[in-house]
Amino acid sequence: MAAIVIGAIGVLYLAREILIPLALAVVLSLVLAPAVDWLQKLHIRRFPAVLLVMVVSVSGVSALSYVLFNQIVQVVTELPAYQDNIDNKIKALRAPNTGALGRAAQSVRKIGKELDDAQAPPAPPEPAGRNARVNTRANPLPVEVVEPPAGAVAYLRELIHPFLAPLAMLAIVLVFTIFLLLEQVDLRNRLFRLAGLSRLNVMTQAVDDATRRVSRFLMLQVLVNASFGTLCGVGLYLIGVPYAALWGAVAALLRFVPYIGSVIAGLLPLLQSLAVFDGWMAPLTVFLLFSAIEVVTANLIEPRLYGVHTGISSMALLVGAAFWASLWGPAGLILSTPLTVCLVVLGRHVPHLSFLHILLGDQPVLAPGAHLYQRLLAMDDQEARSVAEDYLSEKSLVQLYDAVILPTLTLAEQDRHKDTLDREHEEFVFLSLREMVAEISDNAPDSSWQGEGNAGGAAPGRLLCLPAHDEADEIAAAMLAQLLEHAGRATVSFPIGSSTKSTLDLVDPGADDIFCISAVPPFAFSYARALNRHLRAKFPRTKILIGVWGYSGEIEASMRRFQPTPPDKFVTSFADALEYLGVSAPETKEPVLETPPALSNA
Repeated sequence: MAAIVIGAIGVLYLAREILIPLALAVVLSLVLAPAVDWLQKLHIRRFPAVLLVMVVSVSGVSALSYVLFNQIVQVVTELPAYQDNIDNKIKALRAPNTGALGRAAQSVRKIGKELDDAQAPPAPPEPAGRNARVNTRANPLPVEVVEPPAGAVAYLRELIHPFLAPLAMLAIVLVFTIFLLLEQVDLRNRLFRLAGLSRLNVMTQAVDDATRRVSRFLMLQVLVNASFGTLCGVGLYLIGVPYAALWGAVAALLRFVPYIGSVIAGLLPLLQSLAVFDGWMAPLTVFLLFSAIEVVTANLIEPRLYGVHTGISSMALLVGAAFWASLWGPAGLILSTPLTVCLVVLGRHVPHLSFLHILLGDQPVLAPGAHLYQRLLAMDDQEARSVAEDYLSEKSLVQLYDAVILPTLTLAEQDRHKDTLDREHEEFVFLSLREMVAEISDNAPDSSWQGEGNAGGAAPGRLLCLPAHDEADEIAAAMLAQLLEHAGRATVSFPIGSSTKSTLDLVDPGADDIFCISAVPPFAFSYARALNRHLRAKFPRTKILIGVWGYSGEIEASMRRFQPTPPDKFVTSFADALEYLGVSAPETKEPVLETPPALSNA
């Protein structure tokens, strides 16, 4: 795999002269494709539609470029009028003469001069007579070779030479874009055929997903950058900076270059304000204006918009920008986000490239249960509680137990049975989970729960919660008992230990009572089956519910494993157990409760 990745990077670098214009053309075709499709809906054939869209687009961009270029030339021609202002500011920066800063600078210069005078070697004596003439001859006069002025053709060639490469690149991009728009359907079908008919579904989903994400990103980027430029232009106009509309348009265009574009966009009007205004207040205001707008846009607006629609984490965007810029230069920096989106989509749909989705995607790579268990293994009780509280802020208490606490118990039981969980970590995990469940039990309100009488065939008697064997089963039984108690049901919870069977001898279940056996995989069925057999023999008329929490097998096959004395009901989640026992969980999420200080530091 490493050799394949290195080979792919080498191909991207060596073939950059072809791949850069092709990638730019693909992005441009995604921007223009909706306009072409709209024209086709008006019964215009594809070739005239593509031609019309390209002519309008190129004309609009050319007109905008012409206006901006003339405005910039006008700004440059006006700069000499502010030469005195510029000289005064440069002198003030080089040698301030007033205030504390000026006095400190004079002191430093004076000390430096004294040190130079003390360390300078004595001057050699002046030569006399014939030696003086010899030394004078030893210092020849400098000779400068002046070339004759170039002709008009040579001057024109030197003038347009820097623009030849960008113009050639632009021409190639336009040709590729026209070809991609004209042959869009054919190229898509060829791509599907190249991937193979057996992967037609995967490739269709991948192409649609990539196209949708890149198109949404480009649309959002246009909206965000246009808003950024508008705010900057309005702010500059209120400050009094000349050509505020020009700098707003330049800011909107330069911001398509990630990270450095906004810096350059703010530097240009800042330099002009330094030249135009006498004092420092206006340049400082320009700096604060761009800084404030950029901070709000980059840290509040873009993460919410781009992260949701592109599926890329903020760190991946930064790494992707650095990677593509190192490979393809400024063009790679501009294309970094669309190209990274394509990599994330490949990782999402191609199993062999799933590492790309894990490394670059914005979705959590650890399920909440695994995350909680990992923090407990790290003995970080505070962050573990934060995981549970964050989940509870959006989901119900039943969902927290089913989707977070039970998977954590299952992972702990698996590691314990494989002897990979030492005694210290085992005690910490189970003690923390027990305290977490007890804390939620003490603080959760009861008003949002409702009993439903005899729903599901259950009777409103006592519910006797029994752990099948070990501590994980006991915690699961305590969670079930807690949910039932919040619903107002009479519940008796039994502990684990050798005294369980002797305690059962003292129980006299009524006709409406139900035994609820809790077992946590992986070794859940054997202990649950033994306890079920004991209860059937001792209390043949009492209903029994067995919960093997988190088990993903078939219910009917699981019931057959308890023959010849099957339970009345077999469930795999607390939600199913509550439904059978006639309890409806609250439809809305449980309110977030503040953790008592004594428990938060436990």
